[in-house]
Amino acid sequence: MKRYVLVRALYSVVTLWLLVTIIFGLVRLTGDPVAMKAEAGADPAYVAQLRHRWGLDQPLYRQYVGFVGQLLRADFGHSFEKSLPVRDIYFERLPNSLKLGFAAFLISLALGVPFGMLSALKVNSMWDNAGKVVALLGLSMPGFFVGLVLIIVFGIELGWLPVLGKGSSALVGSAPSTWVTFWFRDWGHLAMPAFALGWYFSGAMLRITRSGMLDVLGSDYIKLVRLKGVPEPMVVAKHALKNSLIPVLTFAGLNLLVMVNVSVVIEVIFNWPGVGQLLYDALSNRDFPMVQGVVLMSGLLIVLLNFTIDVLYGYVDPRIRLSR
Repeated sequence: MKRYVLVRALYSVVTLWLLVTIIFGLVRLTGDPVAMKAEAGADPAYVAQLRHRWGLDQPLYRQYVGFVGQLLRADFGHSFEKSLPVRDIYFERLPNSLKLGFAAFLISLALGVPFGMLSALKVNSMWDNAGKVVALLGLSMPGFFVGLVLIIVFGIELGWLPVLGKGSSALVGSAPSTWVTFWFRDWGHLAMPAFALGWYFSGAMLRITRSGMLDVLGSDYIKLVRLKGVPEPMVVAKHALKNSLIPVLTFAGLNLLVMVNVSVVIEVIFNWPGVGQLLYDALSNRDFPMVQGVVLMSGLLIVLLNFTIDVLYGYVDPRIRLSR
């Protein structure tokens, strides 16, 4: 088991190093931030001073070595645009993304799991066909399209919900009572972006739940339970559902992290002040440290979650750690 954990840890470190290297190179292909910051005809001395302050006057290999050295000290640098630590800005926006991601996560569960169960229990019936249509629509309609339709229908035509998410700003340093109300207020601003973000994942959740339920319902274990005369509702609720939710929970955990960290388009469309909009603004301004910091922190969370899942799988099923 120790060898298995060490190998998984090594894979995670290599993945993070590749992510660091790739994002370092890609952000520098977007252009020169000094040229964007300095106006046309700016004093060359000012341009040189700005380039020196941001460390862009050094060779690329020295910039890379310095960047990796900062990361080893848990320092993601300072934003070019805001002149503040990237880490502080990220954690200031993170609560908003957590709020949006968790709401979208609950919507995807509420739509995907019940429809998936019903589709598996009523296979090849009208309910199953309806579930397939819901899954197909969820997987084929992108979130930005769903978001725009929601804005037009419920925000503009009917006027039931606010179009933009300006009501939710980060409350860093606020009183504890304000932190409590932060998670329960502004549901009107949250409803449309959360549904648009959770809609896509609900289709995938439905398919995985249906597949898992069909596998369990067709197993010898469930056949034996039925032969013992256990009522069908008890078979489904106590035996089939519990065993079929293992892959669903794994997929749901990964989805939650994805919703929190990469909902860039939805946050931009609804002007939601989260990590996704922060990344968009940083890309627009060629804010190298901010882009690098947001991508790396998001990647670090995903890599850590995958590592944890791999280790737990190794403990649960010895065949996994023996085969890898």
